[in-house]
Amino acid sequence: MRVLVLGSGGREHALARALHRDHAVTALHCAPGNPGTAGIADNHQLDPTDPTAVTELAERLRVELVVVGPEAVLVAGVGDALRRAGIPCFGPDRAAARIEASKAFAKEIMAEAGVPTADSRVCDTTTQVEEALDAFGPPYVVKDDGLAAGKGVVVTGDRAVASRHAAGCERVVIEEFLDGPEVSLFALCDGENAVPLLPAQDFKRAYDGDEGPNTGGMGAYTPLPWAPPGLVDEAMSRVVQPAVDELRRRQTPYVGVLYAGLSLTSRGVQVVEFNARFGDPETQVVLDRLATPIGKLLQACALGGLDPAFRPEWHPGAAVTVVVAAEEYPSAPVKGDEITGLDEAAAVEGAYVLHAGTKIDADGRFVASGGRVLNVVGAGPDLGAARGAAYEAVAKIGLRGSHHRSDIALKAARTSA
Repeated sequence: MRVLVLGSGGREHALARALHRDHAVTALHCAPGNPGTAGIADNHQLDPTDPTAVTELAERLRVELVVVGPEAVLVAGVGDALRRAGIPCFGPDRAAARIEASKAFAKEIMAEAGVPTADSRVCDTTTQVEEALDAFGPPYVVKDDGLAAGKGVVVTGDRAVASRHAAGCERVVIEEFLDGPEVSLFALCDGENAVPLLPAQDFKRAYDGDEGPNTGGMGAYTPLPWAPPGLVDEAMSRVVQPAVDELRRRQTPYVGVLYAGLSLTSRGVQVVEFNARFGDPETQVVLDRLATPIGKLLQACALGGLDPAFRPEWHPGAAVTVVVAAEEYPSAPVKGDEITGLDEAAAVEGAYVLHAGTKIDADGRFVASGGRVLNVVGAGPDLGAARGAAYEAVAKIGLRGSHHRSDIALKAARTSA
């Protein structure tokens, strides 16, 4: 199978790594990819949000499957263009991708499908915003209605901060705060059927102890030893399948991975958000544990042949990923600083490095080119061992001014020890 992966981040490196390990994949391409994917795939420089350029490349490479990483590519209609050209695509069309592109649309889908979620109001004016903040009270949850690269949500007890975030958005969704731990669940979908992957948990705040601003994610782990029995089955029956059914009823079948961000509240499972793509950095740990070859699985979704009774096989043990972020991330990440110690980090037993925001400069050095620069993954027989491998590898990496959280999976590892 000839496969093209669209995107350039850590999620796409993780997808490329999983596809590279699948013996059914005979040719692997990334567009644009990054210095990490260059070691396992052929990189092609283009704008992945350009439907014409992507379709022409896929036709020239004679690929049998295109795997879309970032949400912006889906919202740009790349999936629509590929399907019109007869090229199988793992990723929803633009209409179905609105489940991420518009928080208001997602709430509409959930309401029609009977999916449990927080009460909310869609606000277009300052008056509506202030009335909604009055109605729900603190902690205030304010979400940019559109795409915001994982950083469009503010959860705060400070009314002024909430109002200021709302004022910076064209349209916002304000909702009640959901108590309880959050879980990320990915489900592979073929437009009709859905199959779950392992649940994971990510860490959105920039600093230890869930302090600091929201980010695109500073780390993740799986499995979740504290998750209640039956969580996945409940989420599939009450959340994922009803949403897939509703989108199909609207003649916008959902093909790809549906990301359900869940909150395990005192009132049961509630949806925090839907995303139309693999989450980043949860993908890095979920795919690390996946034992079933991924290529044919994604192709089955793209072609509409997913067996609803199928359940992937998983490697035993645990995986933890730690994000190494650039100085001043997420507000104004510093770019261009040299990255050292990559070989030493990769030599740590049970660990490896995924590139997320890197490039090679004119002198042949790896340098930071984004906010989240590297994902360091550790795997082991349990969360403690996986954490140990990940953090031992992180300690080998040098990047001036960089920062990372030191508490990824710490509580879970302690409680499961």
